[in-house]
Amino acid sequence: MHTLCSGISSGTERLVFRGEVAEDIALDDTIEALAGTFHYPFPYGYACVGEVAGQDGLVFAFHPHQDIFTAAAGDLIPLPAVSPAAATLFPLVETALQIALDAEASYTDRVVVLGAGVVGLLTALLLKRSGRRPLCAEPLAWRRDLAGSLGITAVAFEELGNEEFPLAIDASGNTDAPAQALGLLAHEGTLLIVSWFGSKPAQLPLGGAFHRRRLTIRSTQVSTIPARMSASWTVARRRAETTALLPELPLDQFCTHVFPYANAADAFRAVNENAPGLMHAVLDYDGTARGS
Repeated sequence: MHTLCSGISSGTERLVFRGEVAEDIALDDTIEALAGTFHYPFPYGYACVGEVAGQDGLVFAFHPHQDIFTAAAGDLIPLPAVSPAAATLFPLVETALQIALDAEASYTDRVVVLGAGVVGLLTALLLKRSGRRPLCAEPLAWRRDLAGSLGITAVAFEELGNEEFPLAIDASGNTDAPAQALGLLAHEGTLLIVSWFGSKPAQLPLGGAFHRRRLTIRSTQVSTIPARMSASWTVARRRAETTALLPELPLDQFCTHVFPYANAADAFRAVNENAPGLMHAVLDYDGTARGS
């Protein structure tokens, strides 16, 4: 496969870049190209978009950042008519879809999403499509503005007031957020944790209020299908649904920063430093990231 673009995950790859993941954890047991552990040195990344020699059309591969590589035909996902840059968001759209499935919110339920990064906003968009009423809590004003431009209401955390929610979704990457989210839940409410903190500890207040209000804390993760959904969902079905969603979502608006592949160090530096205005960083291998 000849790579045209690859995407950098601002969540997981920032943790890896900073060395904030335990070295003995497997890179990903479900992706053949990510064998091994987080013990340096190792190749990483999982969002390559490109072309196969002798074939028409773009394909997606869960593979580390690399300009040319071989992959099994069954591991390549044919893509619809979207820009190569937008297609690098495939894993995050699939993650948001799994979060929406794991949310199990009832129709018209009010849901608070902590964090208006790419995953948080994609989750809010999918929840809204299915009739839920998402509200994002986000500290950065420019992210709140972006959410508003996409039709998602976003406020600063302190503006949430006394409203209680049956479901809170933490997609902030902030280790303080889960504790804050518990305080937003209604009686028998659920906190769904998307964020992966790596080796960073997160403290939770599990005292009297937690027990007396019968609160639930659950994790959501895209590597597998939950057992309770296995009768109707498979990874293949979820990826087919994700592929269909790509042209229906405003993905190009999330691709705020495009870097030449030769300047990958600058891209990772920008992600690591939370560069102003950066939502999703894309590595462009041959100048066609935007589909030009």
